[in-house]
Amino acid sequence: MRIDFWPRCWSRQRRSNVTLVLAVVLMVLTLVLLGQLLSFLPEPIGSNAQAFSAGARITLWLTLVSGSLGLVLGTGTALARTSRWMALRWVAGFYIWVIRGTPLLVQILFVYFALPILVPGLNLPDFAAAVLALGLNVGAYNAEAVRAGLLAVPRGQTEAAKALGLGRLYVIADVVFPQAFRIALPPLVNNFVALLKDSSLAYAIGVVELTNVGYRIQSVTFQSVATLSTVAVTYLLLTTLLTQISNSVEYRFDVEGRNP
Repeated sequence: MRIDFWPRCWSRQRRSNVTLVLAVVLMVLTLVLLGQLLSFLPEPIGSNAQAFSAGARITLWLTLVSGSLGLVLGTGTALARTSRWMALRWVAGFYIWVIRGTPLLVQILFVYFALPILVPGLNLPDFAAAVLALGLNVGAYNAEAVRAGLLAVPRGQTEAAKALGLGRLYVIADVVFPQAFRIALPPLVNNFVALLKDSSLAYAIGVVELTNVGYRIQSVTFQSVATLSTVAVTYLLLTTLLTQISNSVEYRFDVEGRNP
């Protein structure tokens, strides 16, 4: 399903809307019907079809929640990195340096096992710990994408807005940030799609997502080829649909600067 398939007489908004709606509908149908479709496959897939389906739903839910957290963290960190206050710039830079310089798996294990020791009483469930770790990780990468977008906005526009009497908050919200978001959209979308695959590392702390389901089944049945192939194809299907959704969003905002 590509945007190019729709009639050229349709407007950019109409083509992007139709593509977005169809991709979302296909994603929902995939999650609903995945178990039934896999049940027709031979063992060990057929008897564990519902487990694969539940794992796929957990994977997508983990991606959506942590991705939303990462977008908020990334935006706030990018604004802190471009702030006039040195303390904010230093804290934001330290956060990005630590997250980008350490493996994601170590971060997940740290949040789940070490954080409750450092902060007594903070015993996060496995899903919440995975969301926090994934959100912190993708937030650091989103911060650099948003910061690049902020710096790419011509300085003359900021000065012109200030000359019109707009306050700093209004300049950022109404002039700078909309343009920065459009510039930063492709890397933000790429980070979100990559997050779907990175969420597989949550199996290390017991989150029963798609990879964990596949690992458990193959450890019992010893049929690694069939089990892991099913996991890989399911990931491929989810990432393909998610990419279609993201492409329709990019097309709607005309990120490439093409004519309607």
